[in-house]
Amino acid sequence: MFKYQPSIRQKITLGYYAIVAIIIGLSLFTFMELRFVEKKILFGGVISEFFDTTLEIRRFEKNYIIYEQRPDYEENIKYVAAAQALLENNIKGFTAIASDAQITELRDNLRLYKDLMERYTKRDKDNIVLKMLLERDIRQTGKDIVTVAEDISKTERRNLQTMLTNSRDILIFSIISLSFLGIAIGQALSKMVVKPLKSLEESMRVISEGRFEAVSINSKDAEIVSLANAFNKMLKELELRQRHLIQSEKLASLGTLLSGVAHELNNPLSNISSSCQILAEEIEEDDMEYKKELISQIDDQTDRARNIVRSLLEFSRDKEFKKEKLPLKVLFEETIKFIKGQVPTKVAVVLNIPEDLLITADKQRMQQAFLNLIKNAIEAVPEEGKVTVTARKIVGEKTIDKEESLILECRDYMPAGDRESAVYIKVSDTGKGIEPEIVPKIFDPFFTTKDVGKGSGLGLFIVHEIIEEHDGCIVVESKPGEGTKFIIRLPLKE
Repeated sequence: MFKYQPSIRQKITLGYYAIVAIIIGLSLFTFMELRFVEKKILFGGVISEFFDTTLEIRRFEKNYIIYEQRPDYEENIKYVAAAQALLENNIKGFTAIASDAQITELRDNLRLYKDLMERYTKRDKDNIVLKMLLERDIRQTGKDIVTVAEDISKTERRNLQTMLTNSRDILIFSIISLSFLGIAIGQALSKMVVKPLKSLEESMRVISEGRFEAVSINSKDAEIVSLANAFNKMLKELELRQRHLIQSEKLASLGTLLSGVAHELNNPLSNISSSCQILAEEIEEDDMEYKKELISQIDDQTDRARNIVRSLLEFSRDKEFKKEKLPLKVLFEETIKFIKGQVPTKVAVVLNIPEDLLITADKQRMQQAFLNLIKNAIEAVPEEGKVTVTARKIVGEKTIDKEESLILECRDYMPAGDRESAVYIKVSDTGKGIEPEIVPKIFDPFFTTKDVGKGSGLGLFIVHEIIEEHDGCIVVESKPGEGTKFIIRLPLKE
């Protein structure tokens, strides 16, 4: 069945559309609200006009009653008709504000008022009592009209103020809601998109530190999955090429070792040859004890030669990584035999290692690391000097001297349970030292200060890789003219 696999682009696009949809929805709501407010404001103008019209009615009423001028009456009647027209033409709006009783009262009072004004105009001029009664009714009716109109106007203003306040509150609430919603969508996108990228960045940081750990990211995004797969494929290629580089360096070291092995084999072979010649000359003699001694020497020297060849074969054979308990002093003695023929006459190699000090390591790889360090130390001594190898065991963090403080920082790169107890191995020489600007680069691959054709630049890089492979760390201290010391810290596994 087809399995849908989302992508970062789809997630971002979906989030973008969601935000746009929310903004459009809020904009439409705000637009409708503003249209409603606009209608209310326009109708508020009608209410204000109606109230002003009732006031004009009263003004011309007063003028007409006092002066009894015909134009004042006509203006009064005109404003009464205008008030009736405003009421009837906007009856829905008035009904929404005023009660049915107020609307009915307005209609009746306007008709009554108009009728009273006509009667007042047509009255008998000499009938004072009728005039007074009509004036009283006109004033009271006009007053009632103005009172109701004023109540309606006040109600409309209150409603308009309330509506504006509500609109403001709704707008503020909408803005706040949109902000929080935007933050929520941003957080969701961050969780879905940025978090896998952060995990990928962390994996790249680990890889940049030289630890080739497979990239494993909990993400279903197509881009992240594809990128993780590409990186994992690249890591496999890098690991394969690194193994090839290590093997190439080891094969290059074998060429160096052959001269040392040839020199080392020369002694037992010479002893075997001498014993055989003597035995051949004395074969007719009856001294059996002497003959047995010669045969015993041949046997011992044969075993010695066999051990040398076996050590060389173990070093050259490509074996699976396997840790075992190894006596550190014996391991160094065997390693030094490989390059004994290359050690100049005036350069001494001194071992200061306790007999009972053991390390847990892969013999072949650790031997290769020690071989590279000792060979570099010998090459660093110009004519006459000394290469010293010392080692000691630290159980718990005791007194910290200068050398130990050099590698306290590398404890964090060791497994948590192995940080307190460790084996310190120091390989120092009395050579010319290393320039300060070069020290940070010496463990970089293909970096070398030797002449072209005399070094691949992989020796110390491989040492660093092997030590890290054993959960340890290595640092270097060197000053020009004062020699160099490499200090290795390996976890102590009792």
